Amino acid sequence: KLACALTRMPAASDPPIADSREATLWRLLRIAWSYRSDCLQLLGLQLVVVFLTVAVIALAGVGIDFVRHCTDRAIPAPPLPFFVPADATDKAVFVWLGAGILVAALLRAIISYVFGLVSVRFLHGRIVVNLRSQVFAKLQQLSFRFFDSNASGSIINRVTSDAHAIRLFIEGVVLQLAIITITLVACSVYMLRTDWRLTLACLSVLPFQIWFAIRFSRKVRPAYEENRELMDRMVLGFSENVQGIQVVKGFALEPRVMGRFAGWSEDIRLQKRKVFGEIALFWPVIDGLNRLSMAILIGYGGWMVARGEIALGTGLVAFAGLLQQFSAQVTTLASVVDNAQVSLAGAKRIFEILDTDPGVATEPGAASPGRFLGRVTFENVSFEYQENATVLHALSFVAEPGQRIAIAGATGAGKSALLSLIPRFYDPRSGRVTLDGHDIRALPLPELRRQVGMVFQENFLFSNTIAANIAFGHPDATQERIERAARIAGAHTFIMALPEGYETFLGEGGVNLSGGQRQRIAIARALLLEPTVLLLDDPTSAIDPETEKEIMEAMEAAMVGRTTFIVAHRLSTLRRADQILVLEHGKLVQVGTHAQLMAQDGHYRRAILVQSEGVVA
Repeated sequence: KLACALTRMPAASDPPIADSREATLWRLLRIAWSYRSDCLQLLGLQLVVVFLTVAVIALAGVGIDFVRHCTDRAIPAPPLPFFVPADATDKAVFVWLGAGILVAALLRAIISYVFGLVSVRFLHGRIVVNLRSQVFAKLQQLSFRFFDSNASGSIINRVTSDAHAIRLFIEGVVLQLAIITITLVACSVYMLRTDWRLTLACLSVLPFQIWFAIRFSRKVRPAYEENRELMDRMVLGFSENVQGIQVVKGFALEPRVMGRFAGWSEDIRLQKRKVFGEIALFWPVIDGLNRLSMAILIGYGGWMVARGEIALGTGLVAFAGLLQQFSAQVTTLASVVDNAQVSLAGAKRIFEILDTDPGVATEPGAASPGRFLGRVTFENVSFEYQENATVLHALSFVAEPGQRIAIAGATGAGKSALLSLIPRFYDPRSGRVTLDGHDIRALPLPELRRQVGMVFQENFLFSNTIAANIAFGHPDATQERIERAARIAGAHTFIMALPEGYETFLGEGGVNLSGGQRQRIAIARALLLEPTVLLLDDPTSAIDPETEKEIMEAMEAAMVGRTTFIVAHRLSTLRRADQILVLEHGKLVQVGTHAQLMAQDGHYRRAILVQSEGVVA
């Protein structure tokens, strides 16, 4: 039900939405409504607490009036509660009243404790956990374009910090407003029954408090949104510094990065000081108006007691207790205003993720044709990461099943971009990519990617065992399959040399392995799936020539029957290719075998001669 509330867009019957702030508010209210049964349980408990609070105040007032009656029989006795026997002596009345106050106070404490437990279980144990799961699941559906345009620090901050915005709204705004309303109504009813003139006099400051709360809300809302952006920048900077600590220390730039971080922290401090300046003014004004209300009570209420218009205990004293409760709730209303701005700022950022178009997703009606043969075609494909910045220009070629396709070209020619279109990490701007004649956009996305094995240029290993990393795409793989893939990738020997073998736990990003070892584990991870199409983005770039030879020889058998695309620069790899695609500035300038291309006076031949002889033909 949380998922439905999060993703449902406003219907025609919904109130008109003037801006994004109102849209965010309505969505938050729908989420709160989806948890209405839990909220009603909490409100029921709070209603009992309010009733017991008023009961304690009323009983105390009765006790004071009964004391006055005992000291001066000319003063009439107050009406006694239902549980006091009619024939009770004066001493017994005091005992019954004291017992009633004690029981009510104990019950109030117990129910408040239960309220706290239920609140924590509901708000922290369900809402936050469910929401984070929803956001994380959405992130898994988003295309690479989203991650290209959003910093990792901002994404992490939204999942970890902004997820609490929904909880804060339900707990600190919706529930708190309902509790405030219940308390104010209960107190107002009792006070009006006591004397309506005194009630109106004491509550005459309320309109000023409401006006000041609205003013405060309008002034701090932009500040809270700015604070979120500044926090994103600081988290991103911290994350990059930790990941790039080797570079920082290598260039002896510790003082510089410390200065930058201190600057970011100072920007947050200065920005918060503006908010705290408003808060510093807001709370004293609200509290001062509450004190003014109490002064009106003492002055006007005391005059009414002296004239005998209201009783001292059940009138003035009880009125003072209820007014304190009323003032406390008005003060709490100020924190509700503050919570509303914080939650709206955070929820807006959460909803931005949930509302993002996945970009690349399984099309409706997509059907799996079964096992593929591996015929890959590009038909006049053009692609761009950003608008008006074309990376690939009208590429057309065919890779037959089982062929080895090498992709050559200078840095930035579009080699990795070409590979990224085959598993549909991105969709082309125009043209189409097909697999066995099927447009890959018409195939179920999970099915397509299970048929494509990938080794990226920058391989990422998870903080887990080596076996778990190799079996990442197939968690149920047997140890025999894991070891077979490792042997093909030339990783088995060095893995077995480790103290714990395949159960060796890797640090973050595989930091306790060399670059070549990480590369071979990544290759084993791709081979474990036994894919129809294999994508190798410069797989031997971090491997010495001897190790490269061992890996390429071991992978010969693995490539049989698979269409393999290899981004390569080394001559040994290019010679093994059935077809070489030469890219220059995103255009396909040459296609052929190594021998065919060397016979042509083109970009490929010149690059090979530079690499092998240092001579430009």
